[in-house]
Amino acid sequence: MKAIIYCRVSTKKETQETSLQRQEEELLSLAARKGYEVAAVIKEQVSGYELDRPGMLDLLDQVKKEPIDAVLIQDETRIGRGNAKIALLHCLFKEEVKVFSIADDGELQLSESDSMVIQIVSMVEEYQRKIHNLKIKRGMKRAVENGFRPEENLKNRGNPAGRERKEVPIEEIVRLRRNNLTFEEIAATLKGFGYQVSKATVHRRFKEYAEQAEEELE
Repeated sequence: MKAIIYCRVSTKKETQETSLQRQEEELLSLAARKGYEVAAVIKEQVSGYELDRPGMLDLLDQVKKEPIDAVLIQDETRIGRGNAKIALLHCLFKEEVKVFSIADDGELQLSESDSMVIQIVSMVEEYQRKIHNLKIKRGMKRAVENGFRPEENLKNRGNPAGRERKEVPIEEIVRLRRNNLTFEEIAATLKGFGYQVSKATVHRRFKEYAEQAEEELE
């Protein structure tokens, strides 16, 4: 099992460096007691209310890229304070990473209120995902009903000379827009068919098409 040690102090005073060193030593001892191999030791001097922390962002990147089982901290305030703490714990729990603290001598024990907030955040995120998928499903259905044929535009789907998946099919954007789909629905539809395109990009491409059409008429 692998773990990342995370040490943090709130200021950049030289006196705080000894605190960082002490945290590291105690957390190395905790890792040994719990049987974790230490994959990285991250130390930084920054406020716990800040989300923009280089060390913490590196930690989040690492847990996404590698099989990290746990993050070891001195106490829950080392992860962060206030809303920042809740947001960062949610990110770690989403990756199925456990958090161990010296204060708890084991897995982090959250207060009832913090646990409830994290649970609510997870529920909201899950419903947002479901709503997004429903938008894609509805948009795809309407697009096909209005004549959208993705197999005619994607390589490896019936047309070797077709467009790459990453390209934006402007003709289909125009067609779907003329059939009263919103830019958000068009973007969701195209994503469902493999095009990585945002609502803003769809709107911009449609606007460019309209402007070009006006110029040709002049």
